[in-house]
Amino acid sequence: MGLFDRISRVVRANMNDMVSKAEDPEKVLDQAIIDMQEDLVQLRQAVASSIATQKRTEQQYNQAQSQANTWQQRAQLALQKGDENLAREALVRKKSHAETAGTLKAQLDTQVTQVDTLKRNLIALESKISEAKTKKNMLKARAQAAKANEQLQNTIGNLGTSSAMGAFERMEEKVLQMEARSQAAAELGGSDLESQFALLESGSNVDDELAAMKASLSGAPPTQEALPASGQTSAPKNNQAVDAELEELRSQLNDM
Repeated sequence: MGLFDRISRVVRANMNDMVSKAEDPEKVLDQAIIDMQEDLVQLRQAVASSIATQKRTEQQYNQAQSQANTWQQRAQLALQKGDENLAREALVRKKSHAETAGTLKAQLDTQVTQVDTLKRNLIALESKISEAKTKKNMLKARAQAAKANEQLQNTIGNLGTSSAMGAFERMEEKVLQMEARSQAAAELGGSDLESQFALLESGSNVDDELAAMKASLSGAPPTQEALPASGQTSAPKNNQAVDAELEELRSQLNDM
């Protein structure tokens, strides 16, 4: 295959593809009806012209046939009068007109056949145009419905990526984040409250323990046995040790 043949095929393929994509069913159907109506007009003109030609041929045939009959009668009259030469001349004229009539008769028969064929074609074309108009309206309605459905499907398909739906999705995500932060803040607030109560409870335990220690240092409980006399001399030293331990405990509590 030559280079020019390949180029020609590629060009024709691209042109066919462009034409196919550019074809609008509604416009093509309208144009098809217009073309058919133009053909109908031309066919009517052809039928009218053929009928007119047929009429002229028919008139010429009738005239030639009439002339042949006339010369036939004249030949008979001349022969009756005894003028054989005049009768022969009349028969010559009659033969000429008869031949002309025969030729015209053949043309007339052909024209009659042609006119009948054209009339049948005209009727068939009119019927096809009427049917095409009805079918065109149906096809246009179907094409419009198909276009509307395609636009609807495209709209539905583009909803997920459209700005409006994107805004809804972003706002939904933002609300979820706000709810999550609110829940986290509530949990943190509850934990702080629990820790504060736990601190208070631990502080009250320390205070109770300190009060108990003070009570034990201020005097012996009623069930405590009397200390021996020999131990009384060491009480100041014991008190000093206890005070030192108490101070250490206070410093530890202050540091907490």
